[in-house]
Amino acid sequence: MNERLLFTDALRALEQRALASLPAGTLMARAGAALARQVAKMARCQPRAQAIEVLVGAGNNGGDALSAAMRLHELGFAVTCRALTPDAPAAPDALQVHRRWLAQGGRLDSFASLPAALAHGAPDGPLVIDGLFGIGLTRALTGRLADLVDTLNRARATVVAVDVPSGLDADRGLAAGEPAGPAVRAHTTVTFIADKPGLHTGLGPELAGRVVLEDIGLGAEVGASAQAEALTAARAGASCAGARRHGRLLTAGWIASQAVPRRADSHKGSFGSVLVLGGAAGTRGAAYLAALAAQAGGAGKVWIASPEGDAFDPSYPQLMARPFAGDDRDAGVLAIGCGLGTSATARDRLSSVLGEARPCVLDADALNLMAAEPALIEALARRPGPAILTPHPLEAARLLGSSTAAVQSDRIAGACRLSALTGAIVALKGAGTVLAAPDGRWAINTTGSAALATGGTGDVLAGLVASLLAQGYEAWLAACLGVWLHGRAGDRWHHDHPQGAGLSALQLASLLPGAWPNARSEP
Repeated sequence: MNERLLFTDALRALEQRALASLPAGTLMARAGAALARQVAKMARCQPRAQAIEVLVGAGNNGGDALSAAMRLHELGFAVTCRALTPDAPAAPDALQVHRRWLAQGGRLDSFASLPAALAHGAPDGPLVIDGLFGIGLTRALTGRLADLVDTLNRARATVVAVDVPSGLDADRGLAAGEPAGPAVRAHTTVTFIADKPGLHTGLGPELAGRVVLEDIGLGAEVGASAQAEALTAARAGASCAGARRHGRLLTAGWIASQAVPRRADSHKGSFGSVLVLGGAAGTRGAAYLAALAAQAGGAGKVWIASPEGDAFDPSYPQLMARPFAGDDRDAGVLAIGCGLGTSATARDRLSSVLGEARPCVLDADALNLMAAEPALIEALARRPGPAILTPHPLEAARLLGSSTAAVQSDRIAGACRLSALTGAIVALKGAGTVLAAPDGRWAINTTGSAALATGGTGDVLAGLVASLLAQGYEAWLAACLGVWLHGRAGDRWHHDHPQGAGLSALQLASLLPGAWPNARSEP
């Protein structure tokens, strides 16, 4: 799986440079061939007489779909092409393909008979290529277009989207438009040149399905563009408040490449120590979950300090207790907020942590306290040591003085704004967790599912990230590794429980040691 994610404007710039340097029609021919290759693999599981329905839009996305249809026809598959409009396309490459299809006797039917075709297809439904709209769509689909998408989504059909599912915002991962319209729900998305962030966060994962990247010969250009942007950002210094145009997709292969093997002569002092500050009355379990995750994540020693007094529990003898405001200089990393409460005692301890240089992870009530007192956010921004925030969208909105809807409307921008405001690494939780750094770096996680939608799993994440900091991983890498491993542990449970309901946070913590990827067997 390719790890580069590009915003639409960066993709357009790469595409325009390639179009200027290649013979006319080259990129569309490559895209059509790549799409046909992927669709043919799927079509071979269907009766050969079953027509592949190809929905052809008026732009280059439709040209890619029609180019694939020509190739599939040459391979012997039955193909029915339906055009969004009877007019010839205006884009030169799409127009060339359109003329070739008609010249060889191809037809472009209307959408009027599509519902009947969808209803009378193969037992598992027909195979449909969605070539209606691509990454350039910014308006909501309405009227007959909305009806068409709704018909397709209700049908028992296997949909292959061209570049992005029609109606999906390729940058933000939500349906396009204000207010948003419908978007196609695909089984597979074949995306070109580089991967798109909107396919992997927000609604993107549900709408895009399986994502297959075909770089159509521009992989080297994508890599060079990303390297040039990183170099420019490094020269500018860590002061970029906006997201870079290139991000990273967290994949098993990349995670495995970053893991540091444990030496045979290691001891508990080799892997650092974590102090969890939290666990007020009624929420003591949150601190224990964070501490258990820190231990399961590999920290050598773990303590808990509660504002309510002694936090020792003989059920967890590996976890040690500390006074809440005592001498804890031997604790290398602090995790504060899980069940902390919002008392004056909690606020004062948070303020002291923000004045230290030790690495820290801030979650839950630590975030709520900062949102209620802007001076604490300012103290965090001035903090000399590394900090990682792990907010859910509502917590992020409170810190930004915004709304949950605004944060969710552009998750990458929201995470980057919060990182710039606080000077901390941010892991904005949710479907396709977004990570952001103050210098404009960002990444999207590929693991996790609705199985994690239960109380306490965020505490597990905070403790896990703290343990990785304690083991010597720098803050950005600790956050990336922690988010990926946390989601992967949930995925392993989900694999055995397909409904995805019933995972407890305590079970999740116990699954962390087995979540590390095998570099030799995973992509």
